[in-house]
Amino acid sequence: MPDPAQGTDRHGATRPRSARLHLFESAAGHFALDVESGRIHQLPAGHASTLDTTLRLGDPGRAELAALAFGILTGTVAEVEAPKNVPLKAVSLAVAQRCNLGCTYCYAQQGTFGGAAGNMPADVAKAAIDRLIHAAEPGEALTLAFMGGEPLVNRKTLHASTRYAAGEAAARGIGIGFSITTNATLLREEDIALFEEYGFTLTISLDGLDATHDRLRPYRSGNGSFATVAKNVSALLAVDQRRYRVLARVTVTPKNLDLPEIMNGLLDMGFDAVMFSPMLSAPSGKEEMLAADLDRLLDQLIRCGESFREGLRQGHILPFSNVITTLQRIHSYRREQYPCGAGGGYMGVSADGGLYACHRFVNDEDGHMGDVFSGVDRDKQSSWLDSRHLQKQSPCNSCWARYLCSGSCHYEAIKRGRPACDYIRGWLTYCLALYTELSHAQPDTLKKILASH
Repeated sequence: MPDPAQGTDRHGATRPRSARLHLFESAAGHFALDVESGRIHQLPAGHASTLDTTLRLGDPGRAELAALAFGILTGTVAEVEAPKNVPLKAVSLAVAQRCNLGCTYCYAQQGTFGGAAGNMPADVAKAAIDRLIHAAEPGEALTLAFMGGEPLVNRKTLHASTRYAAGEAAARGIGIGFSITTNATLLREEDIALFEEYGFTLTISLDGLDATHDRLRPYRSGNGSFATVAKNVSALLAVDQRRYRVLARVTVTPKNLDLPEIMNGLLDMGFDAVMFSPMLSAPSGKEEMLAADLDRLLDQLIRCGESFREGLRQGHILPFSNVITTLQRIHSYRREQYPCGAGGGYMGVSADGGLYACHRFVNDEDGHMGDVFSGVDRDKQSSWLDSRHLQKQSPCNSCWARYLCSGSCHYEAIKRGRPACDYIRGWLTYCLALYTELSHAQPDTLKKILASH
């Protein structure tokens, strides 16, 4: 299939030429994405050539009229209004605003988020949990996440909060799921027992194998942490018929762009899934991805995608989250106005009880939303939801990928702008091509991918 990352202008085929239409090719033929409906239409070669030529001439209006005549474009669609407020469905607790590692790029500034290092007191954690659970209706599903810093620095509050939240939710007929993001260096048997009892989803921050990880995620002393992480991950994965999932999350910087090697190594370790996320905004500015780095990232991610494709040919689904979640998003296409629930149904809680748009905004006035004792400041939330609405984001409102990307991470967009748009569109075009190929050649396999976690 054509590689969207190749050519004289490597991004020319994926940059927006129409806000309503995106043309792409795959081994299955010529296709057009109707941006408003999300429908993917296969095109006769003649129709594809007509539309492509017209767009190359810089006449999107004429191309869109032709697409309407071909029956592949939705007419005018009403804009979606920004909500005034959204009830909380998920919170992340920064139970420890401190960390035992000295990661070179840390967005949380070694866990302190620019403030004093400290642990979340029990009363703050309880108030946050009460704020989440007591407003929910029976039958609803909520999520409680533990983050930091390194959350296992404050093991006592983490354990007590999990048990309290589970008890309160059960008493009210409310479902609640638990997750934790951890560097896995402080793991103990009692933690594994807690994760098993409550069916946690664990995200382990691992930025490579051996020396690569040690270079990016050393202890504060400067010593490497990989050996300890690998030992503890092995203990996590050794539990028979475990209820918890163990995922690897790799923060990609210019110093760890060997993605296929990293993915294969982490899968060999036994992780349930692997995902990559580029470092686009760090408080220090260190290790941020520049344009050339993002071009290489796209190449590397496509190589991982080709490994995924090869796995399908051999009859198994490689647990590569980047491709699976993108295929799922293409299939369940919605006119999403926000990239995530930040500032709406999801908020982060600082150690002192502040409510923030998400875990990345902790201690940052740009995302301040109230506190756990007095509740969400509805005026601030309403202002946030209005200002961050997709229709207010430029150049998102003229981009064909807007409902698949939904404006990208709020924190990164506010702090650094949108340096990754070409990379995102390149990856989406690759996955659109893969989706059409699987739809035609392996529909049963595609169904399994869409149903996977």
